Order: sequence, then C-alpha cells, then structure tokens
Amino acid sequence: MKYDAIIIGGSYAGMAAALQLIRARRQVLIIDAGERRNRFASYSHGFLGQDGVAPDVIFEKSREQLMRYPSLRWYQGRAEKVTGEKEAFQVETLAGDRFESRRILFATGVKDHLPEIDGLQQRWGQHVFHCPYCHGYELNLGHLAVIATGEMAAHQAQMVAEWGSVTLFTNNTVVLNEETETDLRQRGITVEAAPIKRLVNDADIELADGRRLRFAGIFTAPRCLPATDIAETLGCEMEETLFGTQIRSNDLKETTVPGAFACGDVARVPHSVSLAVGDGAWAGAAVHRSLIF
Repeated sequence: MKYDAIIIGGSYAGMAAALQLIRARRQVLIIDAGERRNRFASYSHGFLGQDGVAPDVIFEKSREQLMRYPSLRWYQGRAEKVTGEKEAFQVETLAGDRFESRRILFATGVKDHLPEIDGLQQRWGQHVFHCPYCHGYELNLGHLAVIATGEMAAHQAQMVAEWGSVTLFTNNTVVLNEETETDLRQRGITVEAAPIKRLVNDADIELADGRRLRFAGIFTAPRCLPATDIAETLGCEMEETLFGTQIRSNDLKETTVPGAFACGDVARVPHSVSLAVGDGAWAGAAVHRSLIF
C-alpha cells in the first residue's frame, strides 16, 4: 500500500505529528530506530503533565495511545534511504523492506557531540546536562560548573547562574574579552582557565594542575548534528545554528524538497521535549494540510 505519510523517527516529535494525521484518518507509517535523545536521563522535567516521569514511561504511554488508531503502523527498524518525489516517495530500511508514501516527515532527532573530556560521556544525562530548564531545579541551588564549548559559553554560564553558583571552565576553548569577564564577575560567576583533565565521582572536575573541584552538576553545550544523513541524501538543504546543523524548513515545516517535511530537534532550536512535541504537532497538521490543498 502507499501511505499518506511516512514519519522517520518515533520519538516525541514524530509521535506528536503522527497523532494529528491519524486523527484525520490518514494512513501513517512510523519507522523508528529506538534511539531517543534523552534515553540517558532517568527523568524528564519541564514537560507539562509529565514532569518528573521517566522518559521510557512517557514513550511507552504515548506509543500505546497511538497504536489504538487503526490507520497507524509502527515499524521497528532503521530507515536507510529515501528516494522519489512528492506523491511518490520510497523508503528503504536497513533490513531491506521498502515502503511508499505521498509525504515524508523527518523526525530523526540529533546526536550530541560532546567535549572530548575523560569521564564526560559516561555522566551525560545523569550529572552532565545541556538544559538548565530540564535539570537545574533538582541541583538545589548548588555549586554548578559550565564547561565551555564555543562562543556561547559565557551566555550559558549567565543562564545557569539562575540555578546556583557557577564556575565557567574555559578549557582552552574560548577567550573571553574584558567586557564579558567583568559581566561574569558582577554576576558572581567564577572563571577558571586551567584545562580539565577528567571528571571523577558524580560531578567532580579534576584539573591538569592537580586540583579537584566538587560540583552538584555540570552543564555544557554539545554540538548537535542530525542523527542520520537520510534527509540530506534526499536533497534537503541543511542550515547552521548556534547549536549545530539542522534541516532547513519553512514556517509550515516543509523542507527544500517539496513534499518532505521535518520537525523536532533536527529542524528547530532550542531543544526540549515540550518544544519537540509542539513542533511535531504543528508539522503533522501541516503535512495533513498539504494532502488536502
């Protein structure tokens, strides 16, 4: 059969988009590789109605609700290639299955490219975070670290200071001008220039000079890239943001390839579960609109 829409990615944005389409009684296929971005976190915060709920619980409940609709099919696997054009797209999976659809929606999410610091990857989502709105409150106004990754490091430190006392580690990554350093000092933010050797215990930072500093939590800004290049190989244009690379889309979430849409973290900034759900819901409605008019 030919689906009205194939959604590549079954996380929060993809599921929110699917809900709009299946409630319009459209035939929808979700192809999901099962690699949700927040799978490293124990709890999800800041999402209205689901605050403090484990990501797996939110996902399973959402999927269960979607599967009650007979026009939805869920395919567990990885989409490898999309070809064709509007009204006649073809999707091939890693397992060799092929599907056809009138529209494509990329909700593939992103991969976080983290600073190459010993011990950081293992603590990602548990003691090292990117979003203070998602994780700051639980750190109880403690001493917080911000590890610089680029030109927005000072801005991130200024934001994180709302949730506790902050030390900004420049880590041979950024050079702050005098005006910025003055602003940080006035906000009570400490700037640490010594390079980081590794992270130890829960959220302790060991410096190259031998000092070890203890923190309630650590924040850093990863560079985000699409989790797969499947949209780019179809011909969708990418664009650069302060957060990394994303799929270019217009106000109706359509990419530069007619009939192909994108939503969620791979197509908007900034990122959170709430924003991904809202973006997905709008994309689903936009895809449905394109099928009518």
